[in-house]
Amino acid sequence: MNVYGDDLSLSRKPHWIRTTIRKFKRFHRGGSPRQQVVILLGWFLLAYAVTRYTHFWTDSSSTAGLICDTPKHERSHAIPLPNPSDKEKLSQIWKTLQTVFDAYPPQPLNLTLKTFKSISEFPSLEDIKNHTKISKKEARAARTAHVEVTKRLPSYPERTFSGHGIVMLAGGRYSGFATTGLGMLREVGSKLPIEVWVKDKSEEREGWCTELAKEGTVCRRLSDYMDLLFLDADNVPIKNPDFAFQSKAFTGSGVVLWPDYWKHTGSPMLPYVVGLSNGASEMLRNDQTAESGQLMWDKKRHWKDTFTVALRSLRQNYSMVPHPLKTLFVNGTSHGIGMLQADPANQIKYEPMFLHSNIIKWSIHEFMCVNCSSSSSDPVALSAIENPESAINPHLKDHHRIFKTEDMQSMAIDPEPNKSVIRVFGMDPSMFGVSQKLGLFRA
Repeated sequence: MNVYGDDLSLSRKPHWIRTTIRKFKRFHRGGSPRQQVVILLGWFLLAYAVTRYTHFWTDSSSTAGLICDTPKHERSHAIPLPNPSDKEKLSQIWKTLQTVFDAYPPQPLNLTLKTFKSISEFPSLEDIKNHTKISKKEARAARTAHVEVTKRLPSYPERTFSGHGIVMLAGGRYSGFATTGLGMLREVGSKLPIEVWVKDKSEEREGWCTELAKEGTVCRRLSDYMDLLFLDADNVPIKNPDFAFQSKAFTGSGVVLWPDYWKHTGSPMLPYVVGLSNGASEMLRNDQTAESGQLMWDKKRHWKDTFTVALRSLRQNYSMVPHPLKTLFVNGTSHGIGMLQADPANQIKYEPMFLHSNIIKWSIHEFMCVNCSSSSSDPVALSAIENPESAINPHLKDHHRIFKTEDMQSMAIDPEPNKSVIRVFGMDPSMFGVSQKLGLFRA
């Protein structure tokens, strides 16, 4: 082998590599022992740099040869796995709950719902009254069932739940969305153990759960955390949420909920059914609805209740994040991407913590995969780059930003193409070179 690297086809290498190699050639052909040591050290550093660079280097005339693998899975975060759970004990709790629910089914079993006149405007009181058709007899039966179920719910099982951590939904195509969210949790610095809820074996991708273990994550059906942060599969954290467990919002009430777009639109009979009033009432009309893409829950303090109406019914305190959510739009369009939710620890200033991408779900597979509709194991009907009807199709094809720069800046998100913005986009920093080739960060 030619030690000077003549067989490396210098003309195809980047300028800085060509220049460095030529200098080493001239330097090596004559010099003192000290210079020879310097040369050897230089060759070592050059070899390391070339190895790192060629991981991303590709012909810029085509994206077909892009190397999109990432060494992220090789990095150890030294995050311990969640403790083994007592599956039998947890299963028995839910079997008891199922027995209670089966004994007192919903009353009535089916509701007739009338469509609201407009989905873009908050409905009038008359529309809300007409939306749910329920007779006084049915309302009394529902109230009775509610009382009986509440009385028969099992007490909090001591020595069953402990610690705190994160729970995320996944399964099937949602595992692709969850992969982005899980990677982002580690990239923004989260050190908490994570449980991924998958319905059953049929929804587990082969080898996926094994790979997750390297990141302090396990696949489970039931959780034994006492305190948990629940995240939907399409939720992309953009700030470390670990510290939210120490926020006054959580420690003070044991429940943190994030606001949805609209106020309560439930039937005026609902307060009567859940025991908040002695008849039809408008008392919930001005209540803020909760958006379920993320929530924090202390099971011990709130064992028998979920969401706002149940919390109200059982006279339990809870914290609603005071900042309205903000919508992130596709650059240059009125198409929404998702909902930006605030950090609950900052009650005064809006600081984004979660991007619940409920409209355009962040999955590189579903964005960029070509001819994947023929895949039997992981089909995608049409990826965004193949589908001309997709709101982000022109952005992917023309190498333009998907997120509008001004929107990101106004929401305290750094839009510049560095590691922080890569984290916002749900990509490993080591993929920055690939991302530039794809043009995901070009204005």
